[in-house]
Amino acid sequence: MKHILIVDDQLGIRMLLKEVFSQDGYEVSLASNGLEALDIAEKQAIDGVLLDMKIPGMDGIKILTYLKEKYPSLPVMMMTAYGELNMIQESMDLGASLYFTKPFDIFEVRDAINDLLKK
Repeated sequence: MKHILIVDDQLGIRMLLKEVFSQDGYEVSLASNGLEALDIAEKQAIDGVLLDMKIPGMDGIKILTYLKEKYPSLPVMMMTAYGELNMIQESMDLGASLYFTKPFDIFEVRDAINDLLKK
């Protein structure tokens, strides 16, 4: 069973994504901030991370940087509610696998992550 970590400060988005990926047979861990996310990544085997770009405290770029330094082959998919092309480009340069712009089509997100993680 693949294990996905969802990192978003919005409870509704975490719960929606958890429901969708649980139905697809994933083990799902949730984090509302960077410290929680990094703690989970250190303690559990994670197959992929769905990471919000804008999180209070430690932002998505910092979390991505840390995850890619420690786990270079870990697929990290970024989510952003902002069409900030510079941040999207920066995250891709840092090794993000995919990015989604909110509001996203949940089925497109699910299909893209299934394709990425089932390779």
